[in-house]
Amino acid sequence: MALQNFEFCNPTRIVFGQETIKKLDDLIPATAKVLIIIGGGSVRKNRTLSEVEAALGNRQFAVFEGIEPNPTFETSMKAVEKIRQENFDFLLGVGGGSVMDATKFIAGAVHYKGDAWEIVTNGGSNITSVVPFGFVPTLPATGSEMNCGGVISRKSTNDKLPIHNDLLYPLFSILDPTKTYSLPKNQVANGVADAFVHIMEQYLTYPIHAAVPDRFAEGLLLTLIEEGPRTLNNPEDYEARANFIWAATMALNGLIGAGVPQDWATHMIGHELTILYGIDHGRTLSILLPSLMNEMRKDKHGKLVQYGRRVWGLQGNDEEKIIDEAIAKTRAFFESLGIQTYLKDYDVDSSAVNKVVEQLNRHQLTALGEKGNISPEVARRIVEASL
Repeated sequence: MALQNFEFCNPTRIVFGQETIKKLDDLIPATAKVLIIIGGGSVRKNRTLSEVEAALGNRQFAVFEGIEPNPTFETSMKAVEKIRQENFDFLLGVGGGSVMDATKFIAGAVHYKGDAWEIVTNGGSNITSVVPFGFVPTLPATGSEMNCGGVISRKSTNDKLPIHNDLLYPLFSILDPTKTYSLPKNQVANGVADAFVHIMEQYLTYPIHAAVPDRFAEGLLLTLIEEGPRTLNNPEDYEARANFIWAATMALNGLIGAGVPQDWATHMIGHELTILYGIDHGRTLSILLPSLMNEMRKDKHGKLVQYGRRVWGLQGNDEEKIIDEAIAKTRAFFESLGIQTYLKDYDVDSSAVNKVVEQLNRHQLTALGEKGNISPEVARRIVEASL
């Protein structure tokens, strides 16, 4: 098998490097009325927000604060109402993946007629127009700064669901590595893990002689393995942080997924753990991926061996041993970042298994994986192995 047919277009402008926030003045129309969307206020403390405000110059602007980790529909709709009432015509998300995901939903919900929750239940397919938006990311992890997807939660119904639409590509993203220096260690670790699993979801499927995306993916994985611990232990190492940020962006901007089968079961199951137990997204992925790799080792045999040899440098003719070692090294990598990789480490007991399976059934996530053969019963075994 060869590369599958694909179309690839990514319209987002990336402005990368130190002291680039001032370029907002060139990127946002001079007459725009801007709503700046932020999370809990860390961008105030590290002065990123004040730089953004200065760069906006004479433009009218206001700040909407309070987007949560795992952004909620409820809070996002408060921003939608503010935009409708005060006629903002440009949105600027300043923060991490949650702020960016929320901004995408908000941009698509402003002009939507009817119950905006339908946007989420339809996966974003029913968005027909958006308020223009751009980003100043302060947490490398999700790749939301250069893709057209996001994830929105609803607390009242225990839902956490993805949205995608080509209209949700940001017009631009300004990536200044120095604006991430003040991140807590656990958030940097989560970001490395999230980016790593984004790559694995597009890479660890079955071989189709996709030489270009495979080598891109392997290079990004090696970059995260090398630069992740370095930037974690030395937060102001600009070289390491810059490489980490660009790897996290490249992990989910569509490039390495073009023309190859994709999995995403780890993410879908992980979303249920997050909404049920509040475990950080990057940590649910670190918990589930090793178990999924082992459970699906027959289906993923060829790529698991390739991954072990090319990424971890494993040698020998015993392919089952290579797979075992590759899984063990993956878990050890997450743990080297300070991430615990079993549910018991988060005070989650065996009752989680049935709860996760119930959620998957309720969300009709019953045929996950690149072959659609991760049923709720297979997911049950994956969660059980993660206890």
